[in-house]
Amino acid sequence: MEVSTEVDANPFGKYIISDWHFLESMDGRSTCPKCGKSRKYFCYTCYVPIKDLEGKLPVLNLPIKVDIIKHAKEIDGKSTSAHAALLAPNDVSIYIFPCIPDYDDKSENVSEFNVREGNGKMLTIFFSQIVLVFPGKDAISIEEFVSRQSAAKVGASKKRPYSSDKPIDRAIFIDSTWNQCKGIFKDSRLRDLPCVVLKQRITQFWRHQEGSPRWYLATVEAVHQLLVELDLAIKSHSADPESKKTRIEGEANQKDDILSHEFDDLLFFFKFMYEKIHTLYDHNQLKSYKRPLK
Repeated sequence: MEVSTEVDANPFGKYIISDWHFLESMDGRSTCPKCGKSRKYFCYTCYVPIKDLEGKLPVLNLPIKVDIIKHAKEIDGKSTSAHAALLAPNDVSIYIFPCIPDYDDKSENVSEFNVREGNGKMLTIFFSQIVLVFPGKDAISIEEFVSRQSAAKVGASKKRPYSSDKPIDRAIFIDSTWNQCKGIFKDSRLRDLPCVVLKQRITQFWRHQEGSPRWYLATVEAVHQLLVELDLAIKSHSADPESKKTRIEGEANQKDDILSHEFDDLLFFFKFMYEKIHTLYDHNQLKSYKRPLK
């Protein structure tokens, strides 16, 4: 438990998150400007702030699109996926399963390269630019995913251009309990997508989920982690020596804040609510933080 104790002592110490303390002065509830329902801070179904907070919250522009697929039984007010949609409204979309997009259209989702083999024959290689963040059987790390694309590009001619120049254009997350997400994963619209897994990071989510270790992140934590890992992986395979240096230093010494902080405000409401919960309850008494690491 030494690792978790060290992290819990200063859980947001290596992130740069905008000051949220002005939220503490807000009393009562307001109506959502879209649906008219009573809300505190923001509407968790329309993903917009209440009127008094309009223009006061951080707004992020993400380098990729993020689709979050929620299980129909996932409770809206308890999910952190709304945080991501609220703070990055141009790049994050939330879908309620089974009403999800069809990710099968190769003309939009796949880059195509011609590679000449040793015998002189041309081999066509396809790379999906859409990934599903899920520990499937053949899941690989973000670093490995980017590395494989970079290796394939060496000596290859681009047969069909990317929909973007990024190795990943869209990431899909499943927002549900572990038992519920297996059914979503098996959906024909998702099962053929390449799966990636995130590096282990201890969650600070206060909501207890029976049977899950502390490596299981809240949705907004997972989105933040993917963006950080993708940023490092791209710098790793960049032709720019300074980018490579930044990535190596960042991986070797994450405690010194060498990592990019451009995505940290995704945790704006998460940190605020974490602090609010911890003014009411003792951290060591909350069941969520007593879960094992494995």
